[in-house]
Amino acid sequence: LLSASGSQRLAAHRQRAGAAVPVPTLTVPRAPHHQILTNDAANSLTSAVNLARLPRAAALVAAAGANSPAIENTRAKRCVLQVGDKELILETGEIGRQANGAIMASMGETMIYTTACANQGSAGDGSFVPLTVNYQERFSAAGKTSGGYIKREGRPKDADVLTSRLVDRPIRPMFTKGWACETQVLQWVMSYDGVHAPETFAITAAAASLLVSDIPFEKAVSGVRVGWIDGKPVINPTEAQQAGPSNKLDLIVAGTRDAVLMIEGFCSFLTDEEMLEAVAVGADVISSVCLQIEAWAAEVGKPKKRNLVKLPDGLEAAVFDIVAAPLKELYSRTTGKEERAAQESALYKQAQDLVASGELGIGDVTPIQLQLAFKAASSTVLRNVVLTEGRRIDGRGLRDIRPIYARANPLPRTHGSVLFTRGETQALCVATLGSKADAQRTETMRDDGEKGSGDSFYLQYHFPPSSVGEVGRTGAPGRRELGHGELAQRALTPVVPKDEWPYVVRVESTITESNGSSSMASVCGGCLAMLDAGVPLLRPVAGIAMGLILEPDGSHVVLSDILGTEDALGDMDFKVAGDADTLTAFQMDIKVEGITVDIMRTALAQAREGRRHILGEMAKCSPPPRMALSPHAPRMMRRPVDPNKKGGIIGSGGKTIRAICEVTGADINLNDDGMIEIMAPSQEALEKAMDMVELAADPPAIGRVFRGVKVVSVQAFGAFVELGPGRDGLVHVSELGTGGFVADASAVVKVGEVMDVMVLDNRGGKTSLSRKAVAAMDRGEPVGAAAAPAAGSNGTEGGASDGDVVE
Repeated sequence: LLSASGSQRLAAHRQRAGAAVPVPTLTVPRAPHHQILTNDAANSLTSAVNLARLPRAAALVAAAGANSPAIENTRAKRCVLQVGDKELILETGEIGRQANGAIMASMGETMIYTTACANQGSAGDGSFVPLTVNYQERFSAAGKTSGGYIKREGRPKDADVLTSRLVDRPIRPMFTKGWACETQVLQWVMSYDGVHAPETFAITAAAASLLVSDIPFEKAVSGVRVGWIDGKPVINPTEAQQAGPSNKLDLIVAGTRDAVLMIEGFCSFLTDEEMLEAVAVGADVISSVCLQIEAWAAEVGKPKKRNLVKLPDGLEAAVFDIVAAPLKELYSRTTGKEERAAQESALYKQAQDLVASGELGIGDVTPIQLQLAFKAASSTVLRNVVLTEGRRIDGRGLRDIRPIYARANPLPRTHGSVLFTRGETQALCVATLGSKADAQRTETMRDDGEKGSGDSFYLQYHFPPSSVGEVGRTGAPGRRELGHGELAQRALTPVVPKDEWPYVVRVESTITESNGSSSMASVCGGCLAMLDAGVPLLRPVAGIAMGLILEPDGSHVVLSDILGTEDALGDMDFKVAGDADTLTAFQMDIKVEGITVDIMRTALAQAREGRRHILGEMAKCSPPPRMALSPHAPRMMRRPVDPNKKGGIIGSGGKTIRAICEVTGADINLNDDGMIEIMAPSQEALEKAMDMVELAADPPAIGRVFRGVKVVSVQAFGAFVELGPGRDGLVHVSELGTGGFVADASAVVKVGEVMDVMVLDNRGGKTSLSRKAVAAMDRGEPVGAAAAPAAGSNGTEGGASDGDVVE
């Protein structure tokens, strides 16, 4: 804040320096020292200063060069798209101008900032696209801060990793063949309105950033979410619509103007035709959006780079001539995975020697280039064998499922376990039951109210390198493991009971062998493991992976239960899970354009046939699942509780409920819906905990006998004993002796001693007890109080009333 004299000195200095910018002066009346300004005075002063600064700031900008091209270029170039009934806005040219491509995408008040960058030199040899996609939802986007000790976003959350995979899969096939420069797509959710989900247009934003950049990217790719609300598909439903009870589908569709590239969906028992209708509606919207984006990118985009890596001329043809005949003979007879791999290695070595000898006249060839040529030859031969002979490399027909074997309870101390084997793919699945404290909790920008949310069912997938006979990294789950686990979890979620089932269910799937669709093996094994743990599933579900071989002329075949080789050399990986007739989850990744709705309809019908076969084989599990709680599983009781008595159960500062948990080993939750949940390691501990809860909530019944209760205080008029956590009683001196009258309580009992007492009265909320009455009862003499009921399991006579005990 410049005084008048200071402003004049600054103006004089600028004039001497040649500046032609007039500096406005502002005279501010000085307040006496230590004078405190009122709010109104402070606001008026701030407004006056700001108004005085406005013309000065405008003048400074003008002097800096209002006609500067750099400033003019900061204006964003916009593309407004209609996606269903919502508007998607893409902007470029204002933010992130040093990136190869940058997009600010917004739908409503949800905004994603996306950049695409690539290194100059090649990081690979053209065998794959060195692409990394990182998506992050920031808490600040919703006006929140992380609840942990570290407030800065760091390690990606699982949900962010899953969205990164969702973005990566459809854009990867659209890079120009031979692009080998390291490429990175970064996405941040910068604003979130709680209405429009950002992942619905993250795919579109990522592809647009690549399309307007100089990175060689072939076509626009767009993604939409489709819900199934009130019996019809809805494009990009709001967050409330998506989570509503009338919605049965969560489907993400991605593709180009010409074809679908990816679908991933989870649903509550939709039919094949309903799913296809949802995909078709999404594909129509995507086609229109992509056409508009490509027209916009042609105006605002950069010229594409063409530093592509290609194989030496004639290499593929030469290698094909060397290995085609022996490969066809190999693929036409039945062999195992190891034998087949050994013979392929021998053929590769033969081709390598011939190329290295120089007889083919090709020149220098790197090992990777030779591997690419050999893979292309293997793919061509395998596809021809399948298309012309209808025979697969393991001898099966197009629709045949590999042999299935399942064995329940291989791990005796777990709550439920199953070893599921399908061909050379094997999963060891374990189900564990727990309380709400065992729920999988996450904290995201979407949390409303309390920090973090919990899933009452979750599946964790483990894929050790030993499952394919290799050495590799272990530790935290990778992106692939998180994606496969999410798919299997969402496939099983619709059949896990919710409100009527008190347990939290955790399923672990450890892949012990892998040769094709271990995620679908996890669905089958996880289903059987939960049945072995006694989880009353609504219906059994199974999963299967389908493949496709599609030639440019349109000829094609659909394969059931594909192997790893068929996945690698084919054109589609289509995983489908559900019961005998309907779907719960599906995921399709396509490597080529041209897959039609009719092809998907054929694949779904063939998948339904395969699921029915697999469900029949699962029913033959030997030994079968026990369909009941394991002896080693915890026991749980749920029953209503009077809200007015919750305070007595909890106690001062939670003292009573903590004491009950410590004594019994139980886990107790008092829900807002008026239910109390008690989970204990055994039935005996459960009954003991319930008895203590009832005792804390209500005075004990008159005539009830407590054995071995501890003296906690001795007064001149009697002794106080603890009947249970949160409940004490007084044994008056007149009732303290086992024979005659006791004049001094301290002469008979000491603190810490134990005694047997009977309840005489509960008037005024105070419990009166008698030691004398118990002694007379034990001698067979009549007593004034009513006879006690049968002995309880916690050392008291009488026990907890009947509750909702889960056996």
